[in-house]
Amino acid sequence: MVEIINGNVDPEVRDKVLSVTQSFWKALADRDSEKRFSFCADYVTFIGTGLNEKASDKKEYWQINKKGIEQYPQQFLIDFLWIRLSVVGDMAWVENEVEWTMPMKDTVSKELIRNTVLLKKIDEEWLIVHVHGSIPDYRLAEQNYITSEETLKMNRELEGQVYQRTRDLNESLKELKAAQAQLIQSEKMASLGELTAGIAHEIQNPLNFVNNFSEVNTELIDEMQEELDKGNLEHAKALAKDIKANEQKINHHGKRADSIVKGMLQHSRNRSGQKELTDINALADECMRLSYHGMRAKDKSFNAKTETDLDNSIPKINIVSQDIGRVILNLFTNAFYSVMQKKKHASTSSAGDVFEPVVTVKTANTEAGVTISIRDNGNGVPQKVIEKIFQPFFTTKPVGEGTGLGLSMSYDIITKGHGGQLKVETKEGEYAQFTIILPVKS
Repeated sequence: MVEIINGNVDPEVRDKVLSVTQSFWKALADRDSEKRFSFCADYVTFIGTGLNEKASDKKEYWQINKKGIEQYPQQFLIDFLWIRLSVVGDMAWVENEVEWTMPMKDTVSKELIRNTVLLKKIDEEWLIVHVHGSIPDYRLAEQNYITSEETLKMNRELEGQVYQRTRDLNESLKELKAAQAQLIQSEKMASLGELTAGIAHEIQNPLNFVNNFSEVNTELIDEMQEELDKGNLEHAKALAKDIKANEQKINHHGKRADSIVKGMLQHSRNRSGQKELTDINALADECMRLSYHGMRAKDKSFNAKTETDLDNSIPKINIVSQDIGRVILNLFTNAFYSVMQKKKHASTSSAGDVFEPVVTVKTANTEAGVTISIRDNGNGVPQKVIEKIFQPFFTTKPVGEGTGLGLSMSYDIITKGHGGQLKVETKEGEYAQFTIILPVKS
């Protein structure tokens, strides 16, 4: 029998919490430690029925479990007599009374145990963070194991400890979330810094054209004035045509500088995730150039070959352009960083070959959706860490050069924000390719 303490528990959440809890106890009865502890968080705490059965983390709990299995390795049966459940936000509380049937040498022993389990939803999984086992009062009285008064006293003390531990845990989680929010903001600012450096470098080109053609036009106007004074109209008209052509070039590069500034404002604007129809080819090409020039702004000696293979059949897609731009920019920054590191440590081969950094972007319109693939011929991702690269705070960069939030944020933006996919293909020492898949209808 399952009793729901608060009546607004989502059935799917209820079933998941009950499944985790019952599987946890079933694994104990089966003496399957690996499976049992797979349901626990690393900071799980434990208070058992014995006075010395206490653990403050998963390691200590494992040691207590190990001793129990050594003393009694046989499997036994488990029967849930009743279960109470309550869920509030991302925390769940489950209390149950269980009858354990344990085959002994010459007999069968049965024991009643009351368990309280506290669970927390961590990274979309319900994990156990506290376990408390006790012998029911009526059972204790039958065994004359301990007096009811002492039992009540112990229960009050244990409840107080559980309450304090839960309160401390909630405070720690609040602090962790606050720290994580600060780091995420820092990562966003770092991304904006990369963007700004690239823009500053990129905008210099059209400004140089504007300044140079303006100076040339000043000289041409003076020369045209001299020709007019001499009455040489044909030469003056030719100079006027040159001036007009230069003015058109000034206008073109002025508009180019204007679009770069508008792009910077769009990326830096803090909007509430508003989607808009976006040319993904233009966004990818822009991010490649901005990232490259941002890297050049940091290291004047850095050079890399950039290649584009953009599918012109791709329609405009509905995305949060500044978020997807941040993802693409981050992937390019990682790619240029990888080839730069490989270039620094590369040596000329026996055949006289010299390593040439190459970063490529390719877009395609597929059945799965619009794909953006960013590939580099750098050091690749080590296989031993390939499964961790999208985890928060994990980074392969040296201390001080990465927060470990870039790929984690990118993964969330693509999968949670746009219902897409972010995949990686790599061969250590040779290449890495990250592919974004975005549904056309999002």
